[in-house]
Parts: sequence; C-alpha cells; structure tokens
Amino acid sequence: MEGELKNFIKVWITTIFCLSYCHYIVSRLIPKGLLRLISLLPVFYLLITTPLSLHSFHLCGPTTFFLVWLGIFKLLLFSFDLGPLSPPPPSLCHFISIACLPIKIKQNPNPKITQKPRNLIVQKPNKSVVVAVKALLLGLIVHIYEYRSHLHPYVILALYCCHMYLALESILALAATPARALGFELEPQSDEPYLSTSLQDFWGRRWNLMVTNILRPTVYVPTRRVAGRLVGARGARLAAVMATFAVSGLMHEVIYYYLTRVRPTWEVTWFFVLHGACVVVEVEVKKAVSGGWMLHPAVSRPLTLLFLAVTGNWLFFPQLVRNGVDTKAIGEYAIVMESVKANLPHLQS
Repeated sequence: MEGELKNFIKVWITTIFCLSYCHYIVSRLIPKGLLRLISLLPVFYLLITTPLSLHSFHLCGPTTFFLVWLGIFKLLLFSFDLGPLSPPPPSLCHFISIACLPIKIKQNPNPKITQKPRNLIVQKPNKSVVVAVKALLLGLIVHIYEYRSHLHPYVILALYCCHMYLALESILALAATPARALGFELEPQSDEPYLSTSLQDFWGRRWNLMVTNILRPTVYVPTRRVAGRLVGARGARLAAVMATFAVSGLMHEVIYYYLTRVRPTWEVTWFFVLHGACVVVEVEVKKAVSGGWMLHPAVSRPLTLLFLAVTGNWLFFPQLVRNGVDTKAIGEYAIVMESVKANLPHLQS
C-alpha cells in the first residue's frame, strides 16, 4: 500500500509539471493548431504511461479516467483553442483543476432571467448530506459482499450496479472538492440516473455528465459536421451518436486494460455500440410518435434500468469479473480498514 501511494503521488506530481508546461509555455508561446498539438505530444505520452505504475483499483481506475480520458481530450481541444481550457484560465491552479478533474465550471446566470417565484422554488437536500448517505450505502454494500457465497447471482448483479453508481458518485464528489475550495461554482456531475425514463435520458442528461460534456465537442460535433456533407442532416445526427458511443466504448476498453493488464475482448465496446444503436432507434421512434402515445415514467423507468442491468451483465461486467477486478476492488476496502485500525492507536496518542 505504501509503494502504491508513492507511485500515486509521483503520477500526480508528473501531471502537475506537465500541465504547468501547458499553462506557462504552450498557451502563451505556441499558436493554436498543428504546432501546438505537436508541442503537447510529450504531455500525452506522460499522461498515458505514468498511470501504468498504479495497480490498485481505486487509485488506477479514477486516475486513468481523469488523465488518459478527460485530460487528453481536453488538451486535444486546447490544441485548437477550443473547449474548457480556452481561453486559458489566468491561474495555474484553475488550469490544472479544469484540465484533469471531472468538473465543468458553471457560467454566471443572469439573476433577472433565472429568478423564480418563491412558491416555485424546490428545496433540494444538502449536498454534503446526500454524499454522506451515499457513502454509507456504499459501505453497507461492501459489508454485504462478505455473504456473496450465499447470494443469488442476480442479487450480486444488482449490488454491482449499485456499487458502480455509488462509487462513481463518491469519486466525482471527492474530485470536485479541490475545485470548490478554489471558489468554482460547478455544473452537476450527474443527475440521479436511477430516475431515467429512457436510454437517451440516461446517457445524455443524467449519467456521468462530465463524459457527455467532453465527448460532445471532441466526437459528436466534428462527426456531425463532417457527415452532414455526405449523408445529410438526419444521417449525420445518427452517425454522430453512433461515433460518440463507439469512442466511449473504446475509452472504456483503455480503462479496462489499465485495470486488468490483459488484451481487450471488446465486450465493453459492443456494450456501448449496442446502446448507441438503441438510442438511435429510440430517437427515431420518438420523432415518429411526436405528440402521440408515450410510456408512463412508472413503466419506462424500470424498463430502462432493467435494460441497463441485463446488457451490463452480458457485456459490461464480464471482463472485470473474469480478471478478478471485482474481488480486488472489494478486497481493497478491507485493506484500508485494516490500515486505519492499525494506525488508529498512533493517531490517538
């Protein structure tokens, strides 16, 4: 554990140096375009290779997601003076936070436009309380894993789905803490995905919105622009949706490789391709019945979650389970607890 933490610190020190180079040299001295892209190639290399020194699920997984996916995609946009890093924030801390953390800065709203009557304002639960409740639920699920041998496979599948959701929510909330401490007002990172009424609602408006926000300018918009010249507006929109899901699948394959260190089986890519095709069909059906009959949310919500669970069990989880990533992730909770118990007397003294 100590060696893993040292490697984790080295990875993030390297990242800070790379992003300092981007902020102080690239953004100020190198013009946008191909030349800036070439100047960032050493940074891409370091962001891709340094997380390979990590082997812990809870350190390697998020770090790969932040640096190899979000970080590189944001810097690709930055190469052409696009995306959240353009124009570059004046502060290095701001630049680093935006570049490698799963956050999106909220634009200052016009209070005259956004102000609502008091009787229409819905009081939402305190975010800290919500995060604490989700952390407790995650701890309960980890405790239930001790009885896995007595549980039905479908129950274990449900636990895995809940675990993934709660773990991602906790990681995103933790990653956003430094940005909030710097005074950023952030866009929501997700929006209660268990309330999704369709796949389009789940992937586009509720689940891990940080990925949606980075895939839209890097994949969806360019694909739609290029395809529009070849197949027309309607075909371009559908091609852009499929391309976005395919790239998401490929990036998940990359994260899976960092976690398993085995050759990809492409199951998770097919998971996203399947969901992309289903979203395309869903969009076309909605257009065909616009203003007509639609499923009630009481029906569409459980159907959406059921489809996600079934296809996840078929294509999303098998590669992780086959390589023991689930067992390793669960075991790391026990290691952390043992470490805390071992160091507790020293802390009290």
